[in-house]
Amino acid sequence: MPLKKIPIKSGFNKQDTATAAEGQWIDGDFVRFRYGYPEKIGGWQQTTSSRLAGAAREILTWTAIDGSRYSAVGTNKCLFIYFEGAFYDITPLGTALTSCTLASTTSSTTVTVTKASHALVVGDYIRFTSPSLAGGGVTTFSNANFTTNTFEVISVPSNSTFTVTMPVVEAGTGMSGGSSTITTTPYVRIGPAFQTIGYGWGTGLWSGTTSGFVQNQLDGAINNSVTTITVDSTTGFPAAGTILIDSELITYASKSGTQFLTCVRGASGTTAASHTDNTLVSDASTFAGWGTSTTSASISLSPGLWSFDNFGQILVATIRNGKTFTWSPVAANPLTTRATVVSNAPTASIMNIVSDRDRHLFLLGTETTIGDTSTQDPMFIRFSNQEDISTYAPTVTNTAGTFRLDTGNFIVGAVQGKDYIFVLTNSAAYVIQFVGPPFTFSVRQVGTSCGCISQNSIIFAQGAVFWMGFGGGFFVYDGTVKQLPSLVEDFVFTTNGTNLGINYDASDIIYGSHNNLYNEVIWFYPKASSTQNDRSVVYNYSENTWTTMSLDRTSYADADTFDKPYATKYDSTMLPTTPTINGVTNLNGASIYYEHETGVNDVNAAGVASAIPAYIESGDFDLDIEGDGQYLMKINRFIPDFKILTGDAKVTLLLRSYPSQTQNTQMLGPYTVTSSTTKIDTRARNRLMSIKIENDSVNQNWRYGLFRVDIQPGGRR
Repeated sequence: MPLKKIPIKSGFNKQDTATAAEGQWIDGDFVRFRYGYPEKIGGWQQTTSSRLAGAAREILTWTAIDGSRYSAVGTNKCLFIYFEGAFYDITPLGTALTSCTLASTTSSTTVTVTKASHALVVGDYIRFTSPSLAGGGVTTFSNANFTTNTFEVISVPSNSTFTVTMPVVEAGTGMSGGSSTITTTPYVRIGPAFQTIGYGWGTGLWSGTTSGFVQNQLDGAINNSVTTITVDSTTGFPAAGTILIDSELITYASKSGTQFLTCVRGASGTTAASHTDNTLVSDASTFAGWGTSTTSASISLSPGLWSFDNFGQILVATIRNGKTFTWSPVAANPLTTRATVVSNAPTASIMNIVSDRDRHLFLLGTETTIGDTSTQDPMFIRFSNQEDISTYAPTVTNTAGTFRLDTGNFIVGAVQGKDYIFVLTNSAAYVIQFVGPPFTFSVRQVGTSCGCISQNSIIFAQGAVFWMGFGGGFFVYDGTVKQLPSLVEDFVFTTNGTNLGINYDASDIIYGSHNNLYNEVIWFYPKASSTQNDRSVVYNYSENTWTTMSLDRTSYADADTFDKPYATKYDSTMLPTTPTINGVTNLNGASIYYEHETGVNDVNAAGVASAIPAYIESGDFDLDIEGDGQYLMKINRFIPDFKILTGDAKVTLLLRSYPSQTQNTQMLGPYTVTSSTTKIDTRARNRLMSIKIENDSVNQNWRYGLFRVDIQPGGRR
């Protein structure tokens, strides 16, 4: 029999069964399509050895007037500037706590700081200034020991005390009695690394906590059924109350020594779970909802998020439901200068965005009364005076203004379009366009039932806006709001059996971006049971194809300012190195910064390469003689066809007689193919066959072409 071409359509079809998707690709990882054919995606390399404190949630790259190139990276703990291969901590600072007193013990690195109503929690970062230390052998700590680096709060024994770990051991008799004082300035609080259960809109400090609540750590691991829970210390916890461990609420009837007694697991609808030694234990007894006293878990608390934009060359950064800050690259010593709060601006906003055409700064989901966080309205919008981001109160002599959107419960996010701002609520789409005096802006609703799933899932690319839907599906606005047909939709949005769709309880961290090098828009999302992004879905608008993969990134910046895209990956167990933190733990985890589309491997900061295990698999095909699958196929050989093949690739023929059978028990291969391989001889007989192409080693790259196979009827069944 002559060789037969088996055409396979580009893109993934994950909606149909493998047999129904005949002539299509059905699965793969780390692949893309170009000109109709599949290829392995480009590699990535860690840019520096820095491990950034916290989970990175936003990136913005830009070029200053003098040509200097910058990247801003916002984590749930810090704000960083990346410049010339190094990271600089520009995190804004909160209100200073003056007249704090210090206590230390000889031969110990622990220092206890006393300050009434300090409002700090375990894991907070702080800076010390103005130390006044007792002399005469009381302490051997120097001023520089306190002021050189950042500190992490290690424990909070009470509302008036917290502890830190010094870089050296106390060799004196120890400070006590208030003879040594210092000023403590906390980093501004951004929010948790994870999206968690909550206790009402606006809880505490916009991050799911109550000022000064007590925290400690488990003394030993516990399973999901123990009713006596041991911690390092119960000091400061109520005699009876509620504690929070990970996402589980636990009530206790009493406490004794270091133990909580008569515990009821999985309180308020949470799930009883096992927890590891040293896990954080928080007093949740006073957590309350907006205007009510409750421990209901019906509200989800957003993770610590940033929104970034540029006002000219100035970085504008807003903490979600918090304040807005700026950083200027032309300030004196800019890389050692922290971001500062925008004067006269609202103090609680969902996000910011600059109207580039007319240079107004918009604050979305903001305060109706500037400076009063209790008036934050999630559908209310303010914009500054033109060319003046410090004026927001409208007058007859400026262009500042306000308006409120009508459709939806809250603004989710916004993106700058060609000559408009595109705003999405949880249920509708709006276009805001500059029209000049006397109205300044027009506001038009352009879509309904098309809400957005997360703040960072909105992407402007090639004249259109793309986003993930609040209730599922993908949408595009190109003058009209439309839903994008997708053959991976169920795979991404639906959990069914072994298929794990999006974890909607962590959907706030979904991040979308554009890769203009390959005409792709990409969304990174957490699958069911995951609390961090661990999958991605890609739409190639030029080829009109969809793919999915396990590339796990928390933020992503397109190639523009820099020649390649940059992205971040978060590891909740990693110890941060940037900034330098005394007493640092891995409680907050850390993020790594990567350059993408470089090489073909996963390369760490030390230059060590790991393989990117790319693969693609087709749907089944059969013989169409006297019907589809009436005859078994006799497979004698196939011809490998690679446009690009660096190193080896593996080709496997997966066989089965009926769709319900498992392919892996009946297969030919994998066959190792090199650039010199001309054909592969086989001996196989079956009704259905599919092909899988993959690589599993470093320095391997491939782009596949046509599949040619020598098949003939092998008899009926």
